[in-house]
Amino acid sequence: FFSVHGQVSYSIPEEMTKGSFVGNIAQDLGLDIKRLKSGKAHIYTGDSAEYIELNKERGVLLIKERIDREALCGETTPCALHHQIILENPLEFYSITIEITDINDNSPGFKKNEMKFEIIESSQPGARFVLDRAVDNDVGVNDLQSYTLKPTDNFILKSHILPDGSKNVEMVLQTPLDREKQEQISLILTAVDGGEPQLSGTMRIIITVLDANDNAPVCSQAVYKASVTENAPKGTIVATVSATDADQDSYGKVTYSISNIVEGEAELFEVNNDDGVVSLLGNIDYERMKKYQIDIQARDAGGLIDSCKVIVDVSDLNDNKPIINIMSKTNAILEDAVSGTVVTIINVQDSDSGANGKVECSINENIPFTIKSTSNHFYGLVTDSDLDRERASEYNISVMCSDEGVPSLSSSVTLTLQISDVNDNAPVFEMSSYEAYIIENNTPGLSIFTVKARDADWNQNARVSYILEDSSVNGVPVSSYVSVSADSGVIHAVRTFDYEHKKDFKFRVKAQDGGSPPLSSNVTVKIMIQDQNDNAPQVLYPVQTSSSLVAEMVPRSADVGYLVTKVVAVDVDSGQNAWLSYKLQKATDRALFEVGLQNGEIRTIRQVNDKDSVKQRLTVVVEDNGQPSRSATVNVNVAVADSFPEVLSEFTDFTHDKEYNDNLTFYLVLALAVVSFMFITCLMVIISVKIYRWRQSRILYHSNLPVIPYYPPRYADTLGTGTLQHVYNYEVCRTTDSRKSDCQFARPCSQNVLIMDPSSTGTMQRIQSEQNILDEPDSPIEYLPHHLCILERESSTQGAQSGLQGTLTP
Repeated sequence: FFSVHGQVSYSIPEEMTKGSFVGNIAQDLGLDIKRLKSGKAHIYTGDSAEYIELNKERGVLLIKERIDREALCGETTPCALHHQIILENPLEFYSITIEITDINDNSPGFKKNEMKFEIIESSQPGARFVLDRAVDNDVGVNDLQSYTLKPTDNFILKSHILPDGSKNVEMVLQTPLDREKQEQISLILTAVDGGEPQLSGTMRIIITVLDANDNAPVCSQAVYKASVTENAPKGTIVATVSATDADQDSYGKVTYSISNIVEGEAELFEVNNDDGVVSLLGNIDYERMKKYQIDIQARDAGGLIDSCKVIVDVSDLNDNKPIINIMSKTNAILEDAVSGTVVTIINVQDSDSGANGKVECSINENIPFTIKSTSNHFYGLVTDSDLDRERASEYNISVMCSDEGVPSLSSSVTLTLQISDVNDNAPVFEMSSYEAYIIENNTPGLSIFTVKARDADWNQNARVSYILEDSSVNGVPVSSYVSVSADSGVIHAVRTFDYEHKKDFKFRVKAQDGGSPPLSSNVTVKIMIQDQNDNAPQVLYPVQTSSSLVAEMVPRSADVGYLVTKVVAVDVDSGQNAWLSYKLQKATDRALFEVGLQNGEIRTIRQVNDKDSVKQRLTVVVEDNGQPSRSATVNVNVAVADSFPEVLSEFTDFTHDKEYNDNLTFYLVLALAVVSFMFITCLMVIISVKIYRWRQSRILYHSNLPVIPYYPPRYADTLGTGTLQHVYNYEVCRTTDSRKSDCQFARPCSQNVLIMDPSSTGTMQRIQSEQNILDEPDSPIEYLPHHLCILERESSTQGAQSGLQGTLTP
């Protein structure tokens, strides 16, 4: 809150010229010239004229307009100007009093230049005649001091000091008059003041001597007192004066008139010539004049007079509203302003007096401001609680000032105050955390979703930018996964996501405003990648290769429901995209085998008989449940036989046919490419090259057979329906031309694959036995009731023997 920081007084004479020096205000108040400039120092004069101005460059007070003390204060002493100097940023308040001293610039003057009397010659010495008073607007020693009357043969002057301090001048008859000697007498009345130099004024008095009228009128009271309310209507009776005259006829009739009329009073009062009733002629204003003195003269027809006074006291009415003046006003204030910050300084004036002039000011309720009185007629509007622009960005403050009169009069003014924003609110996300979904195999740059934060501040302080906080996902910067738009908060995918590689990841986004310093908040975002059916099922068993042949062996004695093998497949997708179903697409004999829809087990659906072909080829389709679905196929070779020789002979032919067909296709494609190229060059070259290629192909055909290795995984019957309980090792030997084979039981082993290498030109060596299988023709042969993998090795030497070794496991 603010107070008067200092006060200073000066005294100057009136009528100083414009620009005259009054005082060094900066020095006297201890203020710096720079402070006067930065604080926008100015003089507040209220509603009065601006007589004084402030020179901020020099820090001095100068005369702005000529000062007439008499016009400014009249007869009031001392006469002073009460001004205030106000500085802003911060607000400072200084009081200045400038006393205006009087100079003798007004000479005494009479309202009339001439005054006439008719005096009867029989008037006795000592008769009094009231003269008009001179008026001198100066005060003190410069005011009217004395009167002189010349010549003084018949009259002398006497003055009386009245209760109100004024002087009443009377002319007293000193020697009797004689009309016969001198019918008319001329006198000069001089009024003199006490100034330096001394000034004076004169009035001529002409006296006409009449015949005798020996009784003068006599007023019933020397002083009449009356009171009248201001703003009383015209014609209101103020008082009634009366005088009596002992004479008769015309000499006994008294008439009344107002004498010694001060300027301005003639328009306010009048007296009835016959009955002495004093009434209002104009409008009386208490604030202009609080008391009036009226001189009433009673005169008879013979010229004899008497005088009395009517003193009129004016009663105040509450007829003036308080006047509100805004001395200094702040249009905007920061919302973080401390309690007690001064917003506006107000000056309130009420011209009425007493209770009618006492003013109380108040403001509207439920706002964070209050109004306090600092000194007489000054009020300060200050904050009394914390401000919040987000709650209210503008206040319309109504200041109402009421006096204590009956009825009370009031005035009001409305101040508009803007609350300037301070960056006191951090951005707030609409959600405490976010979860978003994106389907895998997206295109880079795809918009995933948008995070949104709001800031309750205004303008730059509410401008939100979005920043991706540094973090990593499995050691990889999160910026290589997603990006965020700084302006909109849209999150984009930077890369293509793969559900099978990463199912979800988290990161944090920071929302930062544009304030200084900036405020921020962050939120956790979880991106969940949704699976897409983008992976076909993968068959794990049986393994399919282009250079090997796998066969499952089924004995002809197998019953219905015999478990041949089990197709094992997986799908790296998830959910229903990974639900697999198995179907038998093609089969050599569809009436012999079936595939389990859910487990992929291949079982017999009838009793195997001798008519069934040894070689059975099944094509199984593995299909997932995605939309659209994906599938994979697997070929399962089944050998229906009770002995190895039968199995080997059948599948050897199959191998030879497969190799021949593969080689033939290769050479046909190669020949077609060569022929096309050579045809362009020249026909003879094509023929030569074709013969050469043909010869080369024949040589390759007779000399090279590919090796087809295969190593299947161990098969386990999870349902316990398999027929093999142990692992066995078999040796099979045959000649080139023979279709019969012998199998020799060797030992248990952990392998279940019979491998034949057709590319070898020598004999196979047995792994576990040094004896040739032909040396033991009587060795017992044990047939395998379960599946068998067979590979063939064919010797290029006529009559050579081949060794075949294999192992089998359930």
